[in-house]
Amino acid sequence: MTTIAIFGVGLIGGSLALCFKGKPGFRVIGHSYRESSIGRYLARGVVDAATTSMEEAARDADFIFLCVPVGNLEDYLRRLAAMKLKPGCIITDVGSTKASIAACARSLDFGEAVFIGGHPMAGKEKSGVEAATSLLFENAYYVLTPDPDTPKEAVERLAALIRHTKANIVYVDPEEHDAIVGAISHLPHVIAVQLVNQIRLYNETNPLYSALAAGGFRDITRIASSDPVIWRDILINNREVVIRLLREWQVGIGDFIGMLERMDGPGVEEAFRTAGEFRSSLPERRRGVIEPLYECYIDVPDHPGIIGKIATELGNDRINISNLQIIESREDVPGILRLSFRTQEDFDRAVRKLAGMGFEVNV
Repeated sequence: MTTIAIFGVGLIGGSLALCFKGKPGFRVIGHSYRESSIGRYLARGVVDAATTSMEEAARDADFIFLCVPVGNLEDYLRRLAAMKLKPGCIITDVGSTKASIAACARSLDFGEAVFIGGHPMAGKEKSGVEAATSLLFENAYYVLTPDPDTPKEAVERLAALIRHTKANIVYVDPEEHDAIVGAISHLPHVIAVQLVNQIRLYNETNPLYSALAAGGFRDITRIASSDPVIWRDILINNREVVIRLLREWQVGIGDFIGMLERMDGPGVEEAFRTAGEFRSSLPERRRGVIEPLYECYIDVPDHPGIIGKIATELGNDRINISNLQIIESREDVPGILRLSFRTQEDFDRAVRKLAGMGFEVNV
């Protein structure tokens, strides 16, 4: 029997638990210091057992997943290092920054256990165990950051377990991870927050700003609504990378100001053209690190009225579509229809409905 202990059974921890629970030979134990959380884990059915004792959860664990806030990870590692863990136990985390936790792990002695950093690059706008789903990681990247001296057998054992999530595993150096994620996730979050706060200040003297900001502006800045405490910890932890990126951003903004001051139309046009070309080259179907909307993709034949039929069928079931887009449509080649939904409930119902209509649904 393989025992998997998950510390912090929220969205990520609960979704991991659902990927493992019920598989032959697996037993999943959840941990929280709060009795109320234990009750929620068990009521939701995401774990086989749960406890408020860290020692009890870790004692017989073959794998330990630390799914706690970034600011608490090092404390949990130190506590685990003080325990007698099962020989061969693999400790991993799901934090959004990797260099600091890797450095902490190197400074500790886990006996016959090993630490391998991890970061599943998936999420939702909703949090908590109630939002957990076994589909969360499917087709997402799951980054592992083992040290060069980590036993290959341990890395492969962890990778084999993670494959139950149907994620795509990639191996990255911890410092390289923080630089990349800083650019594609941490920097955009800071920009979105500052942009929203700038409009908030304008709105104090003219409420028309908020009235007209509904729709597009709200959509492109939705990550500004991310959990403040979680993002405080992430940004402070990765502050050196984020500060460097913000300074480089300032240089780019300065260049744009210069183009406008010079009325450099070709320069502005070129900036949009190159950005558009690069954005178009980004993969459509691969989940990234920024929390996605509730979206699914289906292949649709090039038949007149097929889009209308899909929208009508979903509407008849009172499923609200927030957006739809044909990504690809060529003669004799099925088009890819992307459907977006505002809520998890609409998304889940739409996936079931579309599957019932005979479509292959990708999420």
